Amino acid sequence: GHYISVDTSYEGEKAVLSSPDLYSEEWSCVRLIYQIATTSDTSPDPARLNLYLRQEGESFDRLLWSAKEPSDSWLIASLDLTNSTKKYKLVLEGEMGQDKSTSIAVFEIKITSGYCIECDFEENHLCGYVNRWNPNVNWFVGGGNIRNSQSILPKDHTLNSALGHYMYVDSVYVKHFQEVAQLISPRTTAPVSGCLSFYYQLKQESSIVFTVYLRDMSGFYEEIWKTDSALNADWALAEVDFNAPYPMEVIFEVAFNSAKGGYVALDDISFSPVYCSNQTGAPFNPASAGCNFEEDLCNFYQDHKDGPGWSRVKVKRNVYRAGDHTTGFGYYLLANTKFTSQPGYIGRLYGPTLPGNLQFCLRFYYALYGFFKMSGTLAVYIFEENHVVQEKIWSVLDSPKGVWTQAEISFKKPMPCKVVFVSWCKSFWDCGLVALDDVSLSLGSCQAADLLLPTPGECTFEKDECVFTQKKRGRGSWHRKRGPTPTSYTGPKGDHTTGVGYYMYIEASNMVYGQRAYLVSRSLRGTSGKLCLTFFYHMYGAGTGLLSVYLKKEGDDEEIPLWRRTGEQSISWLRGLIEYESDTNYQIIFEAIRGVSIRSDTAIDDILFQAGPCLEVEEIQFSSGYPDSLNEIEY
Repeated sequence: GHYISVDTSYEGEKAVLSSPDLYSEEWSCVRLIYQIATTSDTSPDPARLNLYLRQEGESFDRLLWSAKEPSDSWLIASLDLTNSTKKYKLVLEGEMGQDKSTSIAVFEIKITSGYCIECDFEENHLCGYVNRWNPNVNWFVGGGNIRNSQSILPKDHTLNSALGHYMYVDSVYVKHFQEVAQLISPRTTAPVSGCLSFYYQLKQESSIVFTVYLRDMSGFYEEIWKTDSALNADWALAEVDFNAPYPMEVIFEVAFNSAKGGYVALDDISFSPVYCSNQTGAPFNPASAGCNFEEDLCNFYQDHKDGPGWSRVKVKRNVYRAGDHTTGFGYYLLANTKFTSQPGYIGRLYGPTLPGNLQFCLRFYYALYGFFKMSGTLAVYIFEENHVVQEKIWSVLDSPKGVWTQAEISFKKPMPCKVVFVSWCKSFWDCGLVALDDVSLSLGSCQAADLLLPTPGECTFEKDECVFTQKKRGRGSWHRKRGPTPTSYTGPKGDHTTGVGYYMYIEASNMVYGQRAYLVSRSLRGTSGKLCLTFFYHMYGAGTGLLSVYLKKEGDDEEIPLWRRTGEQSISWLRGLIEYESDTNYQIIFEAIRGVSIRSDTAIDDILFQAGPCLEVEEIQFSSGYPDSLNEIEY
């Protein structure tokens, strides 16, 4: 047969292979048979094979999958594509890296309707199912007129003929008590829930245990089905409710007790997005357990016995105290305000009830002011439903003062539970302020969430400068930095993404008054319809100059101004929103101009490009000068 491979003589280049326009209203599965081969052991910059989804109307491709592990045989990758009403293209990209001896090849790419975990075992790639090799018992392919053992069934289930195929495991070679054979499905790559069904036959002399498990990325097994002891000489249908909100593998496991155990055969694994049991009730929506406190407390509440622990407050833009984390103009929660602080005072904020037996990742932002000793001033507990304390899962150790810092905690509890935020004033002399904002909950552990592929069109500057490059003119340049800037009374103390990550800024002490620095995006795909650009900017310092954003269309010399701010704005990170359109390819340019003094460090962070109009309007419409109420604080 033929395969297609990347010409490796171009070091550091990318080879791109694009599909025709595709369209699928049903859920479908992409199977890719590929190999990355190399002769060198390790390479600092290895070759990669990436698969992107290019949707109509989007300026950015969504990375579906990426591999860089070399192998000496063909491998199979299975990727779920959720149903969509938009046309799309699949784009294969080979990145050469610095390794001369590498080759990247693709043998087959196939899109089938249905889910990747479905399989009838008629094709030789077995839909990406793999057997976990064991010296004695293994899953084999049966049928197809191969008479390989006396006990094996005459017909498969799919075709109901001797030509069809199925998977089987036989006890003939069992050497030890409780030997186990495992057949492992491809890992789900999109959230699925519904009914998993399969056909099986079981012939036993002594007890066989046939079990189906789900295994998540952290290796945690959950049993979802087990055979009852009744014998099935014919194909029997098994159905089980299946819920994989985060990446999971399905494992079919057979355990034998002796060599005369018998056999198990398996065929026609299929999946339907409707639960098998007449189970009603929507799956748990983790968004209901988060809150940015802009409108109200969402589903959080306080117990009146505790007194008014947390207040929802808003701080107008000022140069002394930071505003909220969501936009810099909005609301957040504050504990231990001047009205509530007494020594030994405790403020509790209760979250909504969460279902048991699911893996969660809790993320939130906190900021602390005015404590001498920070440790223990804010803690997170898990309460059972009847408000019995179960355990403390997190508490503050130390953090930069007055900087919104992100915390993330993974947890999983067998019983339904609540997350409770507790702030504590130890003594009258050491009682500061605790601020809380942007609480979010997602399914899956936080580590697994970090492994997930990046949001297309998002740049947090944590790893690199993403789609942006410098356009150097003179000494003015943008720098990527973490922590505070060197000059006091100007620039941020930490980034917006986590409080301890990276942002881009201009260092005013290296520039002269009126000097410009440009950060330019690469060419982005034009689309019909409106686009929304969100970013955070930091303009603090008495001598702050200008920050502007321009749109430059391909073929035009002119840069169209989209947005501008002049002069000191706030000590907080503020959110900027820009709605724009471009049907031709275009670039976005961030331009900072140094102000009158060295106190003019301007910074940006967390840039996000989205298709469609902006859903909110920007809080400030004027660009310079202070409102009268600049430094008021409202409780």
